[in-house]
Amino acid sequence: MKILIINAGSSSIKFQLIEMPSEKVLCQGIVERVGEIDAIFQYKTENHNINIVDNIETHKVGLQKIADYLLDAEKGVINDTNEIDAIGHRVVHGGNAFSDITMITPEVKNIIKTLIPLAPLHNPHNLEGIILTEEIFPNAKQIAIFDTAFHQTIPMKAKKYAIPNKFYDNNNIQLYGFHGTSHKYVTEKAIEYLPKSASKIITIHLGNGCSITAVKDGKSIDHSLGFAPSNGLIMGSRCGDIDHSLIFYLVNNLGYDLDKVNTMLTKESGMLGLTGYSDLREIEEHAINGNQECILALEMNAYRIKKYIGAYSAVLNGLDAIVFTAGIGENSSALRALTCRDMNYLGIKLNETKNNIRSKELREINTKESKTKVLVIPTNEELEIAQQTYRLCN
Repeated sequence: MKILIINAGSSSIKFQLIEMPSEKVLCQGIVERVGEIDAIFQYKTENHNINIVDNIETHKVGLQKIADYLLDAEKGVINDTNEIDAIGHRVVHGGNAFSDITMITPEVKNIIKTLIPLAPLHNPHNLEGIILTEEIFPNAKQIAIFDTAFHQTIPMKAKKYAIPNKFYDNNNIQLYGFHGTSHKYVTEKAIEYLPKSASKIITIHLGNGCSITAVKDGKSIDHSLGFAPSNGLIMGSRCGDIDHSLIFYLVNNLGYDLDKVNTMLTKESGMLGLTGYSDLREIEEHAINGNQECILALEMNAYRIKKYIGAYSAVLNGLDAIVFTAGIGENSSALRALTCRDMNYLGIKLNETKNNIRSKELREINTKESKTKVLVIPTNEELEIAQQTYRLCN
């Protein structure tokens, strides 16, 4: 059974074609920097490894490029669209409507559309991916896996906001949580690695979007992203936690309208707003060369992560391991080092040599004396989606 996985993020599209149940990856790749003239397209099969820079203006252009390569007479891995049995889509926001994987129907698409205001950077692209792949692969089953599903176990005391009850009762305003597919995958890997029947783990997903989760015995009990995927940690272009009174100040005193405020906080803030760059690799390079704005931005980023580690350690009443994952979490030794610095109170001691080793494997980067494990676990949301899709289809 051939399952195509589409993972459309705010500025990227990851994809894999996986043969199930053998879990053999037939092809994989990513479109990075969607919307920029120097977007990166990577496509890898057993016989081809393509890495090109192209002007990919929209997610639709990126998705079409992926389809063209899959069907390419020389570089492709399928001869006909009918070879694709199912397509598993990562969808960021499922609200309270979805707590598990689901087959996509017109009703499901409509609900995803109604939830766009809650995830304006993601749900539109998720929905666009569904619509486009329905056109290209008309006979494939379309399946949605929601980022919010893993966080359904968060208790009421953590997910409810201290605002009038009517907003929860009538409007479902609450903490939903995101990046659930990634947090679930690395949690299972961490528990398997430790191994412990009872575990207290903090998983830290660092990419263009960032989040951190307190996980007790394999279940999410608190999470940094809330009603929409904009709260918590400092992200590529999202500010994370701010004082909400700032919004009123911008509107009432600086002449901003609400749309402009929303655009500023979600698309012009975070590391981009602090440095002028949204790609952490560029920020780290400029920091090494002495750029003070980039140095401060990295310190702010690590400081915010550290604050959440402290809070969630208290919530968990202890800590067995912290897990770094996703593009930045897996590859930025500098940000990991900044985060783990001066964390002796939690028994966290980083081995600098291990931290600087680049690897695509699960690895432990703490010293032998460290009471808390520090793990780097490459996330594989695509494999998690393929496994869930295969189970649903069978």
